[in-house]
Amino acid sequence: MSALRQRLNQLSTAVEQSPVAIAITNTEGQIEYVNQRFVDVTGYSREELLGKTPAVIQSGETAPSVYRDLWETLKAGEVWRGEMLNRRKNGECYWEAEVITPVRDDQGQVVNYVAVKEDVTERRRQKRELELLATVFKTGQATMITDAEMRIERANQAFTDVTGYREDEVLGKTPKIFKSGRHGTAFYRRLWDSLFDTGHWQGEIWNRNKFGEVYPLWQSITAVYDDEGEIRHFVAVFHNIAERKRMENELERQATRDHLTGALNRRAFDDSLRQALEQAERDSMPFTLLLFDIDHFKQVNDRYGHDVGDAILKRLTERVASTLRTTDILCRWGGEEFTILLQGTCLKGAASFAERLRYQIAGARLNGLEVTISTGIAQYRPGDGMNSLLARADDALYRAKRMGRNCIVVEDE
Repeated sequence: MSALRQRLNQLSTAVEQSPVAIAITNTEGQIEYVNQRFVDVTGYSREELLGKTPAVIQSGETAPSVYRDLWETLKAGEVWRGEMLNRRKNGECYWEAEVITPVRDDQGQVVNYVAVKEDVTERRRQKRELELLATVFKTGQATMITDAEMRIERANQAFTDVTGYREDEVLGKTPKIFKSGRHGTAFYRRLWDSLFDTGHWQGEIWNRNKFGEVYPLWQSITAVYDDEGEIRHFVAVFHNIAERKRMENELERQATRDHLTGALNRRAFDDSLRQALEQAERDSMPFTLLLFDIDHFKQVNDRYGHDVGDAILKRLTERVASTLRTTDILCRWGGEEFTILLQGTCLKGAASFAERLRYQIAGARLNGLEVTISTGIAQYRPGDGMNSLLARADDALYRAKRMGRNCIVVEDE
């Protein structure tokens, strides 16, 4: 008898100290026993639970069909397994996985039910997150996962759509295969400094796809740490912004270009001239300003119409632009008047250029008409501002007009 009592005590201790919540009810569902884990999970004391039904912990958010299935299963003398959303005494909801087993007496009649419950709230949360991440990985933005040494471990279909590479073609390789050559070591140093200092980097980067095409991306890279704080993975999410860049460039072009000729407009030229003045003051870099217009252009418009006049302006712009270096800047100043900024050029070189240009224009027929230009030239002087430089070029142009047109005048001549 003492051995039996000892075994019963051992069983009682094991149930009381079990890491899972255990409750025993009668056949009507009234609670007759709960272990310590049940008390800890629900927040209710034993006195508050004994004699009550499990309805005391119901959240009201579990589907009624779950309870119908539960009682139909138990009344049939079978074990029920399922999950319920319950509520603690403090109002907090939590998920439990439950196994409820009928207990029979010696005659085979069900006299009790034993419910074994496990809090699975965290497990369900993690499962939902994994499902969400899996959905995003399959259908979201281009995503690439690497190990701590930046060797590629995973890539989704959107990655293939952007880069042209299938996942099996990049596994084990590093993102160096995407380098376009547009970024220097300083760019990548800043990227890595940000990743190691903050665990994150995002910005615009130019990559090269499988077919050799260079394109812009907006990319976000996040470091993933283990429990010891060591980096285990990097996750890169990106999308192609080529269309956005094209639209930005088009808007920039519209904002800075003359709508008729495509030359810089006056506002954009003001910015370029201001930068040239700053550079000349800082680096003693010479530059020269040419101001020219089409001779007797009003008569062309009056005689042939504005459509012909517009066509001449466009042809003239094309002809002048073809003679310029990449560092030179052409602007439609207004009407038939244009400016040219010659970087790193003094008066003598500017005068030679202007004479060649005058000769070419005079010898060409723009839209079938003979056209000549008059030009004034001024060179930057230390201390010059925009107004003083433009005033000297304008004065030289005025004198070219007075001298009979189709000629050039250099300031102070």
